[in-house]
Amino acid sequence: MRAALRYTAFAALGCAALIGLAVIYFIARAPDPVLATLDDRPPNVTVLAADGTVLAERGLRRGHVKLNVLPPYLVNAVFATEDRRFFSHFGIDPLGLVRASFRNAQEGAVVEGGSTVTQQLAKNLFLRPERTFTRKLEEVIYALWLERRFTKDEILELYLNRVYFGGGTYGIEAAARRYFGRSARFVTLPQAALLAGLLKAPSRYAPTRSAKLASTRVAEVLDNMVEAGFLTEAEAAAARKLPLGLSAKDDDTGFPYAVDWVAELLPEFVGNHQNELIVETTIDPSLQRASQQALRRLLQTEGGKANAGEGAVVVLDPYGAVKALVGGRSYVSSPFDRALKALRQPGSAFKPFVYLAALESGYRPDSMAYDGPTTIAGWSPRNYTGAYQGEVTLRDSLAHSLNTVSARLTADVGAWRVVRAARRLGIQSPLHENPSIALGTAEVTLLELTSAYAPFANGGHGVLPHLITRVRDSEGKVLYKRRRITTGQVVALGYVGAMNDMLNATIVRGTGKRAAFPGHIAAGKTGTTQGSRDAWFVGYTAHYVAGVWIGNDDATRMKKVTGGTLPAKLWHDVMLHAHQDKDPQSLPGTRGRTLPDAIARLPWNPNQTRREGSGRQIFQRVLGFFSGN
Repeated sequence: MRAALRYTAFAALGCAALIGLAVIYFIARAPDPVLATLDDRPPNVTVLAADGTVLAERGLRRGHVKLNVLPPYLVNAVFATEDRRFFSHFGIDPLGLVRASFRNAQEGAVVEGGSTVTQQLAKNLFLRPERTFTRKLEEVIYALWLERRFTKDEILELYLNRVYFGGGTYGIEAAARRYFGRSARFVTLPQAALLAGLLKAPSRYAPTRSAKLASTRVAEVLDNMVEAGFLTEAEAAAARKLPLGLSAKDDDTGFPYAVDWVAELLPEFVGNHQNELIVETTIDPSLQRASQQALRRLLQTEGGKANAGEGAVVVLDPYGAVKALVGGRSYVSSPFDRALKALRQPGSAFKPFVYLAALESGYRPDSMAYDGPTTIAGWSPRNYTGAYQGEVTLRDSLAHSLNTVSARLTADVGAWRVVRAARRLGIQSPLHENPSIALGTAEVTLLELTSAYAPFANGGHGVLPHLITRVRDSEGKVLYKRRRITTGQVVALGYVGAMNDMLNATIVRGTGKRAAFPGHIAAGKTGTTQGSRDAWFVGYTAHYVAGVWIGNDDATRMKKVTGGTLPAKLWHDVMLHAHQDKDPQSLPGTRGRTLPDAIARLPWNPNQTRREGSGRQIFQRVLGFFSGN
């Protein structure tokens, strides 16, 4: 008996010694929690519009806020939701663990955690998000140590200034400013409930992710406060009726689509930089907001009847600066950027590259072509209307988007020339050289297709679509500055003028008539894929280049939607807003005449319908003309 007691005592002493050594080991590895409060978090990134206004702030690390300046109901909301026995436990709450285990067993799932605020702070300061026994032991030891080193108020203050609140924000002050545009010192009761409710699952309940879930979570936290005795039922009911007052109008502005792109580009531009960053962009906030709202308005009013559920808009200046980038009807419901990342068939919106290749091979806008039944390598393209017009000029065939003419031109000049022209103007997505490339059967993004039209608007210079102009740190040191403007002359000015002449006819009397807006000369092209799965309009003036896509994420068919209907109407609305303060200007190469002087003076037979000489010979003639030889 005595031997058994001795062995038990030795075993207890051994366990105590091991636990003691473990405590010493883990605490020796722990950094100072005060110094650690801002470590391991991404730098604060402030994204500015072209006019200097703040578009967004990401990875926020606002100043440390003292606990005694926060509204009592904000602190109580945290207690009621996260740790009601905070002031009575010693860092670990056995009763809380029992209660959580009992409730989880009742629900058959994990609906309540047993970790205290101190444990959560310990995990946040020192540990990785691993679910292992060793990590849990470390969490307990660090929690006990924090309780001995700091007062309860200090622990809670560290916690509220450290934890993640969703939306790229760390700390209570950052979250309050992100969601409500005000300091945490001045949040209302429902706003306090929202902030406290985010602690359980910030990515799920953040209002930028789901306004509905956020509102539901506010009601849950108010109920918790009533249950914990911090509010009366009447006070909670009154708080439920108050508006949340969200200041981040992400759904209305579309700013987050552009800001997400900034976040993707930053590592490439500045590397792993740990200081606060200020990013200057090309975004026009007024145009961005108008574009987002115009898309939503169109889909809400006409999209339902037409079974059109999504869309995207891109607006550039003629040299590729992104002035507006709308990736969808609602960032809150879907942050996927359809302008930047969705690959879709452009349909007839690809035809300008076919006609440019034809011009460079010897054709002219007034050259005659035949619109009629045709078969090319076993493929028989048909016009959208099913009718044929017989002899037509290239100008009219492009204006009315005649598929058979585009197919014949591609067969004549070679699909490889069409692909080469598209590549030269900026299409980077994979392109095939099958005959059907004439009708835009290779997939592209809206951004790259829009930027590929920019040379027609700027006199033939290739562009690289860009969003960031400069990045500097908080001390003013410039870490990145954009210098390259264009990729050089990719289309001779004479051909630019001819293309502008033809694409202007598309808006004046062709399939894009709904895109026309008063006071400005515009050019562009409609595009519709088979079964009306995708509808496009891409066009430009001397001031802006804009592209619009309408469709559905699952590629379901729309009802009678073509590029000349909803997309052209949306393009009209966006460009009308964009040109409010702009003076009318001619398109490059078209001033004062239908065809530019350069095209009119090239030594071609005006009656020819076939190319004269090879593409290389024609290109050499153009170079000779512009060089004066």
